[in-house]
Amino acid sequence: MFGLIGNLGPWELVIILVVVLMIFGPGKLPQVGQSLGKALKSFKKAQEEDEDSVDNQRDKS
Repeated sequence: MFGLIGNLGPWELVIILVVVLMIFGPGKLPQVGQSLGKALKSFKKAQEEDEDSVDNQRDKS
C-alpha cells in the first residue's frame, strides 16, 4: 500500500495528519477513517470478483 504513496517520510505524514485534522476536526476523524476503510474493502472485493470472472472466462476457453 505504501508503494502508492511514494517517498513520504515521517514529517510529511505528520503534516498530512495535521491538515486532515484541521479540515475534518478530531470528532469527524473516526467517521472519515471508517468510510475510507469501507471504500477500500469494497474496492478490493470488486477487484477480486473481476479477477475471478476473468479466470472463469479463461477456463471456459
